[in-house]
Amino acid sequence: MLDRKFILQNLAAVQQNCVERGVTCDLQSLVALDQRRKDADTAAQEFNRQANEIAKSIGGLKDPQQRAEAVETGRQLRLQKDAAQKLVDQLEAEIVVIQRTIPNMAHPAAPRGANDQANLEVGRGKYQPRVFDFKVKDHLLLGTEKGWIDFEGGARTTGQGFYFLAGELVLLDLAIQQLAVEHLMQRGFTPTITPDLAKVEILEGIGFMPRGPETQVYSVENTDLCLVGTAEITLGGWYAGQTLEAESLPLRLCGISHCYRTEAGAAGRASRGLYRVHQFTKVEMFVFCLPEQSDAMHEELKQIECDLFDLLEVPYRVVDTATGDLGGPAYRKYDLEAWMPGRGEMGEWGEVTSTSNCTDYQSRRLNVRFKEKDKKGTQFFHTLNGTAFALSRALIAVLENHQHADGSVRIPTALQPYLRRERIG
Repeated sequence: MLDRKFILQNLAAVQQNCVERGVTCDLQSLVALDQRRKDADTAAQEFNRQANEIAKSIGGLKDPQQRAEAVETGRQLRLQKDAAQKLVDQLEAEIVVIQRTIPNMAHPAAPRGANDQANLEVGRGKYQPRVFDFKVKDHLLLGTEKGWIDFEGGARTTGQGFYFLAGELVLLDLAIQQLAVEHLMQRGFTPTITPDLAKVEILEGIGFMPRGPETQVYSVENTDLCLVGTAEITLGGWYAGQTLEAESLPLRLCGISHCYRTEAGAAGRASRGLYRVHQFTKVEMFVFCLPEQSDAMHEELKQIECDLFDLLEVPYRVVDTATGDLGGPAYRKYDLEAWMPGRGEMGEWGEVTSTSNCTDYQSRRLNVRFKEKDKKGTQFFHTLNGTAFALSRALIAVLENHQHADGSVRIPTALQPYLRRERIG
């Protein structure tokens, strides 16, 4: 969340940022509550000061009546101090509730606009969309014909939106994971396998809404646990409440996890097949860094995503995300949209990865700090996240772009050492 002092000193800018991001926040109530909190805190301190003075004077009083009166006055002042402090705590809690609804400030260069229609294309990959000399099949038709994808079986065992992967597509899935992990290790990332569950407080710290009618999160009944929608949650929460040494930064983490999302209201042609499902595997990048490192680190994460999809030999474009399409924690976000020739009548772009610089928004909520050598106090990290591969969407891109007329699929050169074959199907 934003620093409260920053909010109070920059009300107009914070309000404009909320408007640009399409978020309604009650800033005036926050201001009024903060003033009441300050007044109550001043009163609590004054009651405490008076009570302390009386306590000091009691020893010098010889008259029993005066001593008794002083003791009673001191007791009343302590009660008044406790009541004022209780009000301070209550107001503080109310302020934090509002404070947590305020989105991060947006990067000055982020496109201004209400939705993804205002996103700005800023780059393309090495490969151009392929011209086919046969009728293109989408990934779902390709996968079901070969027995690689089974949504009917998933519906029988679990429900709509769940599926089985089988045969050579499983090998392709695992190969893409291996490619990502080895590439990231070469870039200084530590590979991890994270829990599939996280506490509500961790989800809230990262910026997710784990409860309520609009949530996209699966909750475990009668517990404070939720299934994670991304390893960003567990990687970000790994050091919650901890203080690290500045010399250890940047800390680059790579997390492999299952991801679970309700995807409520997401049905439609663009969501067909593996594009929008309730469970998938993802290889996620997460970075803790010094504040002055985060802009350059964000560009590095974007480049890693580009490099990975170039290795898949898939056409893509990079878009700078508009303010109205940013999630609450993001200061700036880039999306990669891969060309999906089986989507629509002529093919369409579909989002496959994103990377966000969240500055100190998440670390402030999670109380994750760093300490510099020979300096007093601590500071909040900047945190960044980026998708290496969301496997379900990476599979779509590979299957549809590298298909042949006979239904077989060419394996990109970078993946062939893992599959030990040039073609599947």
